Amino acid sequence: MYVKDWMTHTVHTVDIKDGISTAVKLMHAMNIKHVPVMDHGKVVGLISDRALKEYLPSKSTTLDVFELNYLLDSTNVKELIKHAPIVCEPSLPIEEAANLMLVEGIGCLPVVEDGRLVGIISDKDIFKALVDITGGNKKGYRITFVLVDRSGSIKEAANVIRDHKFGIESILSGHVASEGMRKVVIRSRGEGDGEAMCKAVLEKYPDAEIQFRG
Repeated sequence: MYVKDWMTHTVHTVDIKDGISTAVKLMHAMNIKHVPVMDHGKVVGLISDRALKEYLPSKSTTLDVFELNYLLDSTNVKELIKHAPIVCEPSLPIEEAANLMLVEGIGCLPVVEDGRLVGIISDKDIFKALVDITGGNKKGYRITFVLVDRSGSIKEAANVIRDHKFGIESILSGHVASEGMRKVVIRSRGEGDGEAMCKAVLEKYPDAEIQFRG
């Protein structure tokens, strides 16, 4: 899966010459937390609700409401831009976008293709992708195995589930439980003999953890 599969295509933006009040009103009206700043069709910055909250208290403590409104109208959004925006391309794998946001400590990425803004992807979009990939919003069994890290071990565990008329919704692996072992989470799909399946799993894998989402 790629950024293009999960990004928001309709992006609300402000111009670099706009006053901060324009960004505040836009974010409030559209219920969004991030607004790209544009200059002649190019993304030159990104304003977040966090940046606004950090900026406003430092000014509002010494100003009355009329002075504050004047300040917001007369101060350009470029005053909130601290560095060049971190962007990504639509073809970036979704997990790499998530890692980039984690490493940089940011909540969204403007999506740029051939220098043109084509979308935006936020942490909320990443969460949606995670839920979809794992099947976390669907009915079924979630079984955690600790398997020998060898060829075929995951297939063998999955076959115990399939043998009882269940399909496989997702398989996640990556956390090494101990040397030579691997933790694997398999989610089932469809209707099968749940009681018999759980019994068979625990007979072959006594340390397996089984949960059911109805």
